[in-house]
Order: sequence, then structure tokens, then C-alpha cells
Amino acid sequence: MLGGVGVPGGQDDTRIVQAFRDHRPYLVDLAFRMLGDIGAAEDAVQDAFTRLVRSGPGDIEDERGWLIVVTTRVCLDQVRSARSRRELASDPGQVEAIVPSAGREFTDPADRVTLDDSVRLALLVVLQRLTPAERVVFVLHDVFQMPFDTVAEAAGRTVQACRQLAIRARRKIAEHGSARLGVTAAEHRLVTEKFITAAGRGDLDGLLEALAPDAWGDVDYGPGVVSPHGVVTGAAHVARNLLRFWGPEATLVSFPGGSQPALLGFIGRELTGVLVLTVRGDRVQGVHVIADPAELHFLAMQLSIPA
Repeated sequence: MLGGVGVPGGQDDTRIVQAFRDHRPYLVDLAFRMLGDIGAAEDAVQDAFTRLVRSGPGDIEDERGWLIVVTTRVCLDQVRSARSRRELASDPGQVEAIVPSAGREFTDPADRVTLDDSVRLALLVVLQRLTPAERVVFVLHDVFQMPFDTVAEAAGRTVQACRQLAIRARRKIAEHGSARLGVTAAEHRLVTEKFITAAGRGDLDGLLEALAPDAWGDVDYGPGVVSPHGVVTGAAHVARNLLRFWGPEATLVSFPGGSQPALLGFIGRELTGVLVLTVRGDRVQGVHVIADPAELHFLAMQLSIPA
């Protein structure tokens, strides 16, 4: 069994295992940006790998490209189905009105910038204001920087139709005050992808390539709680700590919006941390982990994820 997918024995076994290790972190990140739910995203990727297992040896030349197409179409089907069942909120105010039922109040402006504004102005706009087709095209092209011919294949539409969908999506996002969402994501896409992939694979060398040599890392456990490790410095120390807590047993996905790239960290589909990255050039200079239960509870409610 591989992540719940039965892998037959034989020569094809190694191919599937390697594809799972190499591509799953990226695909889950991609699916999450379309679906906004970590469980649904992981299930969509699981579905794609199940179909890969059923394919015959030599049937697929570009496994990564094939998996992107299949994952995208599974996500598109889910979004359409949810829309038809009216499971997506039609009024963002319904979600914005949610406040923490327990824990401290959010009086620090930094909290509002990191959590409140990022969720309201980015994630909710993308998920609720765009049609299923607009959402898929926007995520693939504007966020993940895929060329329109690749987007067209994944979405099952013409290149020209995808260009028009992208224009409409950007217009809707701009109308609701999040015009810089795509630009911010594009600037940091490469470094966050490297970071997510290396962590998901448990690849220490890959993580070191994503970190600046003098990288630092710290954890915020909330008011009155002092981190036992303080600030960790040096790429090697930071990388080892990251793999200890956010390695293959965890799932990292990019978090849209905000002035700094950030990742949501899940363990067992439960939100357990937010990793805010400080990026300098093409390397991660700092990793600030938000592990404050009150903040995570608030964000989990905003994302409709059980806290």
C-alpha cells in the first residue's frame, strides 16, 4: 500500500513509488489551492495516483504532466459538484463573520494581517467569487505559472477560452481588493515549491538548497509560552528541525495572500502550524512558525477545517 493506494508488485512498483515521492507534495498543494480543503485535496491526489497505478507500463510518457491533468480534472469535478449542491458559501460575509469561540481576542494588528486579511482577501475571494473554470485556470496559470497550453489540456478547454477565463478571474479578484494576489504568489512560487517538495520528500539536501546559509527559525506558541529552543540559526539546524516536525508525516500547502509567503502545516488533516517564510532572492532566510492554539483555531474555522 502506498498512501492508501495498492501498488502491484513487479517492475512498475518502483516507478509508482518514485512518482508518489516526487510529485505528491506539489499535487496536494495544487489541489488545495483549487479546493480549499486539505482532506478533499489529499483525496483528489489519491484518486490521481490510483489511476496511475491502473495504467500500464509505458502508457504515460510524462507522469508529472499526466498527474497534473488528472488531479486538475478531479478537482474541477469536485468544485462543480459542490457548487451544484450549494455547499460553497455564496456570501463571503457568512465566513468573515466567524469569530473565535474560545481563546484570546485578536487585538494585535499583526494577527489581523497574518490571519484575518490573508484569508478574507485572498482565499475566500478565490474560492467563492470565481466559477469552477475560472478558479482552475487562475490557480494553474496565475499562481502556479503554467503556460496556457498546459492549462488548456488540464482544464479541457481551448487556449483562447482559458485566456478569457483568466481575464475574468483577475477582474473579479481586483474588484474585491485582492489584485496583488497573483503577483505575490508568482514572485515566491519557485522557492515555496522547492521548500514544500523537499520537506514532503524528507530531502535534507533539497531543503538546504531552499534555505539561505544563515537561515533562522523560531516558533510562536502564544502569549506567555516561551519556546524551549529559542531562535535556531544556520541552514543545517533549521533544516533538521523542519524535517523533524514538517517532514513526510506532515502536509504543507501554500497559503494565498499576505506580503510574505506562508504555508499551512497539517498533520493527520489537522491544522497544526502556519509557517511564515522570509524570502531573500531565491532562498528562504527565515521560518517563523505560528503554533498558537488560539490563532490556529481561528484560522481553522475560517478555512472550514475542524480545529
